[in-house]
Amino acid sequence: QVHLVESGGGLVQAGGSLRLSCAASGRTFNRYTVAWFRQAPGKEREFVAAINWIGGIAYSGDFVEGRFTISRDNAKNTGYLQMNSLKPEDTADYYCAAGPIVVLPTTPEKYAYWGQGTQVTVSS
Repeated sequence: QVHLVESGGGLVQAGGSLRLSCAASGRTFNRYTVAWFRQAPGKEREFVAAINWIGGIAYSGDFVEGRFTISRDNAKNTGYLQMNSLKPEDTADYYCAAGPIVVLPTTPEKYAYWGQGTQVTVSS
């Protein structure tokens, strides 16, 4: 069992940065793939980025455009999403997800564990 708690969301002006954190409990976190998804009001949840425990990383090709960086610190049982050059269209609830899988799925159903989400609002 893995319990995930996101933090770091907030209100930021366009062009600004935020660093989201995903704190995990559970002894096997360092063998899990960690991902970030986001969901804007009225829209489906969409994949942002994922990182596995052997250094594999994947990003959405739709909007990341080199602005976001996913990372993890297994010693701290924490995953991160650094978001730079934020745009108003990045406004959404951001969710951390994890699963005991080495591949880097981009669909929500592949992940067994989810956090409660953290809200990101980017003003123009």
